[in-house]
Amino acid sequence: QVQVAESGGGLVQPGGSLRLSCTTSGLIFSAASLGWYRQGPGRQRELVATINSPGNIKYADSVKGRFTISRDNAKNTVYLQMNSLYPEDTAVYYCKVNTILGVYWGRGTQVTVSS
Repeated sequence: QVQVAESGGGLVQPGGSLRLSCTTSGLIFSAASLGWYRQGPGRQRELVATINSPGNIKYADSVKGRFTISRDNAKNTVYLQMNSLYPEDTAVYYCKVNTILGVYWGRGTQVTVSS
């Protein structure tokens, strides 16, 4: 059974940092393409960053230079380091895992940027 679980969200002041983690089980992690998505209040879910099996990375324009996606295949975990956070980064952040057997989502972790 595939499991995907995000952690690391919370309340942070503008300009602050958070690191999100997404831990998986039940799949061949090293072969998976991974992504972070977010859904802010009243908004559609949008792509934040992706990293594929060879390590190619893409970012949304809104987070370039501030967020960093990385993966640790030994720990079956993908990370999202978020720096210089803005109030508009407030959202539920979701982890998406693409494998040859299917697409799997976590339940999300809330990130709130507010003073």
